[in-house]
Amino acid sequence: MNDYMIRATAADSSIRAFAITSKHLVQEALDHHGTSPVMTAALGRLLSAGLMMGSMMKGEKDLLTLQIACDGPAGGITVTADSHGNAKGYVNNPNVDVPLKYAGKLDVGAALGPGVLSVIRDLGLREPYVGQCALQTGEIAEDLTYYFATSEQVPSVVALGVLVDHDGVRQAGGFIIQLMPFTEDEVIDRLEKRIGEIDSITTMLERGMTPEQILEEVLGDFGLEITEKMPCRFHCDCSKERISGALATLNKKDLQELIDDGEDVEIKCHFCNRAYRFTTDDLKEIKDR
Repeated sequence: MNDYMIRATAADSSIRAFAITSKHLVQEALDHHGTSPVMTAALGRLLSAGLMMGSMMKGEKDLLTLQIACDGPAGGITVTADSHGNAKGYVNNPNVDVPLKYAGKLDVGAALGPGVLSVIRDLGLREPYVGQCALQTGEIAEDLTYYFATSEQVPSVVALGVLVDHDGVRQAGGFIIQLMPFTEDEVIDRLEKRIGEIDSITTMLERGMTPEQILEEVLGDFGLEITEKMPCRFHCDCSKERISGALATLNKKDLQELIDDGEDVEIKCHFCNRAYRFTTDDLKEIKDR
């Protein structure tokens, strides 16, 4: 099954929902960064969330950044997504190894430790919108649930999961369910009860359930209506030209020092680890520009 996500409504549009299967793009992130199992899970969860939240934006060029700054060994995670199903991300320390939370359960919270979650929406305005909250558990889904409730005043349920084995990423995906301000109390009570009855997201993915089937499992009794299906992927738009632009922001003294060293300079993209080599002639051209 290729990676994709869906948007849906239920209960006469008083509920909106998103679901994603993201196994292949999380595997690609693992391939790029060589992350340990626990950091693969952490990055994969944030990539899945970023893609679903990115699809909430309206503008063609809108960008969403999810950033976790933390005191744990992970050091932090950054994910950027657009409204077209593209996302990229990296972790500050890809090689973290912490004990399992319990048998078969990776302890993402221990890898992150105390920290802050920032949600940055660049909507093409003079200043981006920035919302923040303290990490509650470090398990990411719970932290985003808390963020939506406190920073955006949108009651939400966020479920994210990544299963990793010795061959790589076995399953990845999640869902976000949100209540609109006009949702009736009876609908809220029924939804809370239903959420308490369903299996975990990783269990549903292991059963081979699609995003449509996952939302049907949760919202099938609420008049679920699928409104959009969108492919998604790990995509980094870096290039030598972009890196050249970043180098051009250095002052001339720093550039001249690089030139005087007489060595080629190799710069890696944070998001995909692709390496770009600049010769002294390249650096001279950048300095002259």
